[in-house]
This record gives sequence, C-alpha cells and structure tokens, in this order.
Amino acid sequence: MTDPWLIAALALWPPLVLTAIAAARTTVRYRLVAVQMATSLTIIMLIVLSFAFDQASSIDLALTVALLTLPGTLLLALFEERWL
Repeated sequence: MTDPWLIAALALWPPLVLTAIAAARTTVRYRLVAVQMATSLTIIMLIVLSFAFDQASSIDLALTVALLTLPGTLLLALFEERWL
C-alpha cells in the first residue's frame, strides 16, 4: 500500500530541486515565486509522506508550514521592497 505513495513522493523531488535552483539563480521577483512554489511542493510532499509512512500526526507539520507560508512570504516581499 505504501509503494504508490513513495513513488509519488519521489516524483515530487525533481520539481522541488528545480524550484530551489530557480530561487538561487534568477532575479529577485522570480525568487519570490520560486520560494512560493517550493513551499507548495513541500506541503504536498509532507502530506504524501505522511500517507506513505502511515503517520497521521505528521500532517500537522504540513498544516503548520501552510499557515506560516503567507506571513513569511509577505515579510520576504517587504524586505525585498525596502532593502533590495
């Protein structure tokens, strides 16, 4: 039962790596978009891994990341607007 979930988790690694590369190399405004994409992929990966390892309590970690993404992105955008 866990094999399809692990395959799905492995399928999420290449887009996550590509967004990490984009966040490191592109311009400032595209870095913000890449960080948002990376956090979305991270949330999905955490949910898939919680199903793969049958740990329902680890969905709380994905929920926490999802709730902290918006304020973190707004603070990052404010920092980039003022000082970069």
